[in-house]
Amino acid sequence: MSLRIVVCVKYVPDATGDRHFADDLTVDRDDVDGLLSELDEYAVEQALQIAGDFDGDAEITVLTVGPEDAKDALRKALSMGADKAVHVEDDDLHGSDVMGTSLVLAKAIEKTGYDLVIAGMASTDGTMGVLPAILAERLGVPQVTLLSEVSVEGGVVKGRRDGDTASEQLEASLPAVVSVTDQSGEARYPSFKGIMAAKKKPVESLDLEDLEIDADEVGLEGAWTAVDSAAERPARTAGTIVKDEGEGGKQLAEFLASQKFI
Repeated sequence: MSLRIVVCVKYVPDATGDRHFADDLTVDRDDVDGLLSELDEYAVEQALQIAGDFDGDAEITVLTVGPEDAKDALRKALSMGADKAVHVEDDDLHGSDVMGTSLVLAKAIEKTGYDLVIAGMASTDGTMGVLPAILAERLGVPQVTLLSEVSVEGGVVKGRRDGDTASEQLEASLPAVVSVTDQSGEARYPSFKGIMAAKKKPVESLDLEDLEIDADEVGLEGAWTAVDSAAERPARTAGTIVKDEGEGGKQLAEFLASQKFI
């Protein structure tokens, strides 16, 4: 069986950079470097491992929704070993929330064709973690989320979900959507050969018209959620120093109680 895998990835602001909001209360992505979301690297890795089990009879497409610079995230995934990429870019997508993004991804996935969709457990900027479930609902297929182990055999995707007190063994018939955690296996580093090969791999560009989506269904106007206000985080102040001269424990307890920690 030939397996078509689509991996949803996101181009996110570097978490170590100085991130802040723009005037319209969306994240200002122009003043901070971006990169492929670290949690999505695990999704790419699991796609590559699954494809390896099919002895070359599998194709991996990486898909992203974002501005021109989002191609950098696709190139990183292609250099890891994915076969081709799809980039959805449209000015009217600015400010889209998870509902709008899931609609665009679902339309693009249907247009691309798929058997298995793999996503990371969350993005490192929004950190909502609900997109895979919403995407599965839009596609009308089963979802198997938050897996730390995943495999495909005989038209069935199987995986292990680890909880605080127990682990569950889950499975679903294909087509399906899965998400993987950061415990699923360390993502590989792109080799020099992979980086050079990525430059020649196809990247298809789509916009809202290609996907037959109206502009008012996405973007800030179509968002189901909104940021009402934002303020800069207060500067860090000097902490309280407790000198232990026999009463240190008591002073520490009083301080914790005053801050309602105990």
